Amino acid sequence: MKGLRFSKYVPGENQGGNPFEKLLKIFLELLTITSGNVSEALEWMNEVDRQYKLTNDDYGMGDFIEDLKNKGYIQGDGENNFVVSPKGEQSIRKKSLDDIFGKIKKSGPGNHNAFVAGQGDEPSPDIREFQFGDRMDQISMTDSIRNAQLNHGIGEFFLTENDLEVQENEHKTQTSSVLMIDISHSMILYGEDRITPAKKVAMALAELITTKYPKDTLDIIVFGNDAWQIQLADLPYLQVGPYHTNTVAGLELAMDLLRRRKNKNKQILMITDGKPTCIKEGISYYKNSFGLDRKILNKTFNLAAQARKLGITVTTFMIATDPYLKQFVEDFTQINNGKAYYSSLQGLGDFVLQDFQRNRKKKL
Repeated sequence: MKGLRFSKYVPGENQGGNPFEKLLKIFLELLTITSGNVSEALEWMNEVDRQYKLTNDDYGMGDFIEDLKNKGYIQGDGENNFVVSPKGEQSIRKKSLDDIFGKIKKSGPGNHNAFVAGQGDEPSPDIREFQFGDRMDQISMTDSIRNAQLNHGIGEFFLTENDLEVQENEHKTQTSSVLMIDISHSMILYGEDRITPAKKVAMALAELITTKYPKDTLDIIVFGNDAWQIQLADLPYLQVGPYHTNTVAGLELAMDLLRRRKNKNKQILMITDGKPTCIKEGISYYKNSFGLDRKILNKTFNLAAQARKLGITVTTFMIATDPYLKQFVEDFTQINNGKAYYSSLQGLGDFVLQDFQRNRKKKL
């Protein structure tokens, strides 16, 4: 019996697409890292090309920049004052979706399956006997007529209630989600870029919802000293500021947005790497960056309890594993009856996807 023989893999010339497509993937990644700064991303492209020879004599970096303009990914006056076009913004979101949720494919009209059958809106292959209260449009006429012929013969056709069969329907649910992104200064401390993975997850989740679950709603908010809502188009340009972490403001805004939604499935997905260090009192701020301040914690815990009463689950994705921070998150999670994940930057997307899909099926 012959065994397996291994040899060095040599990719073909066209492996990974044409030169423009290969360079475009790198360019879109750099746009995310540079917060949508086209000039800076192109400078990095030239530096990477100098070191790793991304281009050749047939297709240079100048050709790539011309193609970016001609294909509508960037726009500007030709004097290096380029900005990302709407097509470019959508391409960044699609790349994030492929990178993080690459196994998900578009299917169906965009609703979520629930684990309960009944008078829903999606036909199921299951057939059952007619029961009082079933709607007429649920009756399976083919199966019912077949039963009538079997039960009464074909000489004189008549149909009784006992002949009727109903096609079971499955419930489809709608979910409202608020994604909270921490943009406090700690998201770039100690030389570790935590904001870029958070942005990529947000863009991937937004693209997933708009393509696979269009009946869902997703609101995106950021929080530092204060909290404010941002639009989907703002995500590539999101930057960390010289802020403390006002988790209370973020939760208050998220809960206010979800109160306006009429469906029952409501959740908050909070991506953060630190402890609450700030609350607002009137027009001034109360701050303490040195430890877990009891005054700040109590307000945070109170909001966790309020969210639980409103049926809003808060899932915390911690990009840090400090023991004292884990204890705070565990206490917060227990009060809210929510969930917490302690993730590396690489595993963040998988955790968010798994939790998002799981929460979709909770209620009717």
